[in-house]
Order: sequence, then structure tokens, then C-alpha cells
Amino acid sequence: MKNPNQNIKIKENERWSLVIKPRRSLFDVNLKAIWEYRDLIALFVRRDFVAKYKQTILGPLWFLIQPLLTTIMFTVVFGNIAKISTDGLPKMLFYMSGITAWNYFAESLKATSNTFVTNAAIFGKVYFPRLTLPISTVISGLIQFAIQFMFLLTFMVYFGITGASFSPNIYILLIPVLILLMAGLGLGLGIIISSLTTKYRDLTYLVGFGVQLFMYATPVIYPISSIPEKYQIYILANPVTPIIETFRYALLGSGNFSTIHLLYSFGFMLVVLFLGIILFNKIEQSFMDTV
Repeated sequence: MKNPNQNIKIKENERWSLVIKPRRSLFDVNLKAIWEYRDLIALFVRRDFVAKYKQTILGPLWFLIQPLLTTIMFTVVFGNIAKISTDGLPKMLFYMSGITAWNYFAESLKATSNTFVTNAAIFGKVYFPRLTLPISTVISGLIQFAIQFMFLLTFMVYFGITGASFSPNIYILLIPVLILLMAGLGLGLGIIISSLTTKYRDLTYLVGFGVQLFMYATPVIYPISSIPEKYQIYILANPVTPIIETFRYALLGSGNFSTIHLLYSFGFMLVVLFLGIILFNKIEQSFMDTV
């Protein structure tokens, strides 16, 4: 017969490698844990990419078909019928450049806004840093952006050969910074919405509609110069506006590039990301009771 005191001694001598306990501080963001789970982030990225077009006939070709069809529609409707100015740039390049940048921000925002709802089953079964999921979503969106960006460059080469007037410049080196700003804004706004949707499901239905309206408040289909000067301040208050304008200016040489406006977008991103992480940490502790 075993001595009960012996079992007690064994338990007292045990040393756990990981202790899971609820996070109490809103500012407790364990970046080290997120880095340690980088392999899991890579798996989530692969999962998102494979699952997105699984059982589709054209698969990843939709990455090219979607911006191409949208560009053609914008060119016909806004360029040829509505006669909206493109600041002398080829219409196809003007619209495709705006769509390429906007798509990454919009997809990051929409995908991360459903983090808690769509992954509730996983959250309820196993522990891992919850922020790894929205982060992986933003990273997986980079694959789509890279494909569409290369598609845009192909069109630029074609129009360059045909003698179209546009001028890429040194500011093209800012594109990684612009990608970081779009990712940060999409992540920050997305996790704020995701945190709120655990209690207010109406937001789920408003996200897609709201992002679509938000696009018209961003110079994707029109240049800033086409807006009356007294109204330009409202468009510039949109933190995505300087990013789109700088992206277009770097690639095509036309746009309203301003360091001050870009710094405004950077500051806005930091605030949104900070508030989003705080709210995410708060909701994470009890979301399983409401999701």
C-alpha cells in the first residue's frame, strides 16, 4: 500500500514549465509569448491561405481577377461615364493602384473583426496567445497584397512601353512603411470591432457595409485635387487617405504626398492599435461567456 505522504511530497516537488492564469492587467501584453508561438502563426497563415479558395475552380487566380474586374468597372463608370479626373494618369493605373492598397487594408480590417466569433471553438479548447490569430490574419493578407502588387507592376510596365505618362520616384522606398501603416490600422480597428462583436452582434453585419462606405471617403476612385478645397480637410482627416495618396505618388508620380499627413496616419495607427490591444485584453478574459 502506497503512503499518501509520499504522493504529497511528489506533488510538492513538481515544477511546471507553464502556468496558465487569467490576465488581470489591461496593459499586460506578453510579446515574448507571441514570439514563442511564431510557428503557430505560420500555421494559421497557411490555413487562411489554403482555406480561402479551397474547392474553387480558379483558386488563387481570384487574387488577380477581383482587382482587374474592379479596375475595369471603375474605369468605365467613374472614368468614362462620370468623367472623374485622374490627374492625367492612365485610368487603369490610377484605379488599380488605389484598389491594390485599399484591398489590403479592407481585407485586414474585415478578417480581424471576426476573430472572436469565427474562432470561438478553438479558443474554448486550447490555450495560446489570442493575439496570434489577428496577427496571422494580417500577415496572410500580405500574400494577397504581394500578388496584386506584382500584377500592378506588370500593368505599369505595359503602359510604360506604350508611352503612357507616369513617373515612379524614390518614394517607392516608403512602400514597406505604407504596408506597415495599413496593417496596423487594419489590425487595430479590426480587433476593436472584434471585441465589441462578442456582445453586439449587429456590428458583424455593419462591417462589410461600413468598409464599403469608408472606401468612398478615401481617394481610391478620385484624386484629392478633384475635391473642393474647403472639403479636403474632411478627406484628409481619414487616416487611410495619406497612405493611398503616398502609395500612388510613389508609383505613378501623382498624388497629394505630405510628410505631416503621413505622420498623422502613423500617430492614428499607434492610438488605435494601443486602444485595440487594451480592449482585446479585457474582452479576452470573459468572451467565452458571451460569444
